[in-house]
Amino acid sequence: MRKRKPWIYYIVGILVLAGLMMLTACQGNGGKKEPVTLTIWHVYGGQTDSPLNDLIEEFNETVGAEEGIKLQVTVVSNTNNIHDAVLRAANDEPGATGLPDMFISYPKTVLAMPDPEILVDYRDYFSEEELSAYIPAFLDEGEIDGRLVVFPVAKSTEIMFVDKTLFDRFAADTGATLEQLNTWEGLFELSKEYYQWTDAQTPEMPGDGKAFFVHDYHFNYFQVGVESLGEDFFRGNGIAYGKAFSKVWKPYADAAVQGGVWLQEGYATEPLRTGETIVSVASSASVLYYEDIVTYSDNRSEPIEVIARPVPCFENGERLVMQRGAGFCTVKSTPEKERAAAVFLKWLTEPETNVRFVTSVGYMPVTDAAFEVLPDFIENLEDPKYRSLYEAFLETQSSYEFYTAPQLAGYLELEQTFEKNVRSKLRVACSSWQEGEEDVERLMSEALENVKASLPE
Repeated sequence: MRKRKPWIYYIVGILVLAGLMMLTACQGNGGKKEPVTLTIWHVYGGQTDSPLNDLIEEFNETVGAEEGIKLQVTVVSNTNNIHDAVLRAANDEPGATGLPDMFISYPKTVLAMPDPEILVDYRDYFSEEELSAYIPAFLDEGEIDGRLVVFPVAKSTEIMFVDKTLFDRFAADTGATLEQLNTWEGLFELSKEYYQWTDAQTPEMPGDGKAFFVHDYHFNYFQVGVESLGEDFFRGNGIAYGKAFSKVWKPYADAAVQGGVWLQEGYATEPLRTGETIVSVASSASVLYYEDIVTYSDNRSEPIEVIARPVPCFENGERLVMQRGAGFCTVKSTPEKERAAAVFLKWLTEPETNVRFVTSVGYMPVTDAAFEVLPDFIENLEDPKYRSLYEAFLETQSSYEFYTAPQLAGYLELEQTFEKNVRSKLRVACSSWQEGEEDVERLMSEALENVKASLPE
């Protein structure tokens, strides 16, 4: 029998070892792919202190690590800045930063883009069954030309905030009740009464009564009010001044002319913080800016209790409320990146994750299932303002229909013009009344004709 030569064993061993190394390398590359990285611009918090940044880090360490996805936040700003940056990038302006993979946007931004087709249609990555879990009105707002391009992750609505401390003093003297704030008719009657009550506190200074109510968006009051009464607010690209508009105008203008409504510029939070008003209607997200202390014009301060309630409705109108809030857009790129964006959005809108997110930023969740788990989270909220807000959210979600503003090309300009003119015309009318003009009906009518002249049908 021939003996095998020893060097043969060395060659065989080397070949086997080389094969094993190649196999291990191949397996390693297959099991440890480079992660898909997505860049994000958003508005929730600051660059170094953001609830969404914290959740993104959690996603990266859990689902992202499992799925090979990494999210990278490159900008945290406000919606106006992101709106401008997106349009500069979309129009390829000199010096503009390139678009990120995902960005927060209102539909108005998408409508202003030169080519909205560069955005992903989420229906390509969400089944109809998955989409059925979301509140329909929230999805509807993100549809443009039949494509779902703005995906909801958190929504705000309009909420009524009340300085209960000052309201209780007013109520103790006059018999006013919080239940009167359930309707616009009741609220505006109290507005006139409150002006007279505050004026009487200083008899040596007649005519120094204070406004009771401030609305952040007068345009929304009219728009939603008219629609809730069963008529169209818009006619073409303008306003339809029909019977419902007149019904919405009358109690509002009546109270405004007689000093009960705040008509100055600025946000509703400011007059509430200074005691110039005691009831406001504003975006629910403005809870971040309401304080537990009021500082008067003479520098006196005192602690107050601020509570939240659903917005009023008209006595014979539908319970309708404006829904607001931006959503995420995803820029078309590769199937891997687009799928990764959908994976993140599905995770962020899972009921418990979504409620953790929205309760940290003062917004509403976006699915019915999330609203169902919301009460459990309310009990753990430390700030009574936030507990009151989310109780108002629950009542709003169960009792109201959400209204979505139409996607009109000139919507923003119409809103700004109407807002400015309504306030200014009624300020003039209120000044005339304070100077001794007693014919309130005439002042209301003149103000309305001036508004119509500035914004014809």
